[in-house]
Amino acid sequence: MPIKTMKRQSRTILLLLIPFLIVIFSFSIFIYYSVSNYSENYFFKLLEARAFKVAKEQLDNEEVVDRNVLDKLSFSEKLPHEKDFFIPIDDAIDLTFEAQRIGIPENFLRNVVKNNSDEYVSERYLYKGINYQSKSGKFIVITAAENYFQLNQAENLIQTLLFAIVASILLLLYIALYFSKNIFKPISIITEQVKEISSENLHLRLKDTNRSDELNELASTFNDMLDRIETSFETQNNFISNASHELRTPLTAIIGEADVALSKPRKPEDYIESLYIILHEAEKLDNKTKALLFLAQTGFNGKVQKFDKVRIDQLLWDVKENLESLNAKNKIHLDMELLPENPMKLKVNGNQQLLHLAFSNIISNGCKYSDYDTVVVSIGASDDFVYVVIRDKGIGIPENEIKYIYDPFFRASNTKNYEGYGIGLPLTRNIIRMHNGKMMVTSLENQGTTVQITLPVWQP
Repeated sequence: MPIKTMKRQSRTILLLLIPFLIVIFSFSIFIYYSVSNYSENYFFKLLEARAFKVAKEQLDNEEVVDRNVLDKLSFSEKLPHEKDFFIPIDDAIDLTFEAQRIGIPENFLRNVVKNNSDEYVSERYLYKGINYQSKSGKFIVITAAENYFQLNQAENLIQTLLFAIVASILLLLYIALYFSKNIFKPISIITEQVKEISSENLHLRLKDTNRSDELNELASTFNDMLDRIETSFETQNNFISNASHELRTPLTAIIGEADVALSKPRKPEDYIESLYIILHEAEKLDNKTKALLFLAQTGFNGKVQKFDKVRIDQLLWDVKENLESLNAKNKIHLDMELLPENPMKLKVNGNQQLLHLAFSNIISNGCKYSDYDTVVVSIGASDDFVYVVIRDKGIGIPENEIKYIYDPFFRASNTKNYEGYGIGLPLTRNIIRMHNGKMMVTSLENQGTTVQITLPVWQP
């Protein structure tokens, strides 16, 4: 397994283990101190009950029958290593001496006198002191016993908690290894599949995991990206192929005609004819080069262009008049049935010359490829967009070639009998994109083509 994958798995295991260890250690400490405090409080209650019992027995020489005392705790047996002390409270009491004799702090005795009771914990013993009013006078009664929890339960509890922690860590480690392996296994599979994909086999795709999860979404997203990359590669290859052909053809004609003219002395009219051919081919080359440069320029964001309010219906009337004046065969019908009542909905923010060129390209193509049958241009609008739909009944575009229509210099296989450079559609799409619009082309071979252009309505 690759080192990077192992590092990823190790990081994942640590991310699972560290929070768990923090929680389980915190919980174990909480359990230990909770049990310790409970045992200590419980043991002090036992000591208090014993103090009352021994005071009754030793100072009053009677059995404990007081329900108030018995209710404190129903424990009357002698505690482990129990020690009982009785100190009379009178004028002759020396608390310092008594504290040293018993081995307890002097403050403990003073608190008992002042507060009627107090507690003290030494390393080995727990002390409970109370004030007791006996028949013969008032006494400080102290009962001490070994700390039962520390001596008998603490070590056992610590061992139990440590065992639980170790067992939990081992169990979690197994679970973390299992899940990390299953989590990273599909990622490793995807990684291996991606390594097999290069520019020579862009047709390969990641296999569908058949699961509705993030990995399947990742694979789908990557496959979508590969689709776009493959399309870009095909577009680039088509552009290089078509551009080289389109630019090389007039250059070859120019060079060939010049070679023929210079191969031997010729009559003046022969030179004139050769110059006409060279001029014609040079003009074609110039037009193609200008179209290509214009296409490249419109591929930018368009900020250098001057944008203003443009009314689309008026623009289309200008396009119609211009195309029909250039070629009397062009027949264009403007369908105004869907025009909105509010003329402001027909205005867009754009460059009039560029939009005129874009619509002229589409409509003139419709006229040309339908052998000058009528091209219908429909206009509509909503609150947010202006819609222009251009329909013709021409030769259409073959289904397997429609994905290449935006490649510069690409021309469909059924357009050999029609003049053109293959620049119009990509140029038009760039112009529409500059205006934040969308362009959609649908076509059926020998049935015609429909182009829908959507532009956002001008906003003040």
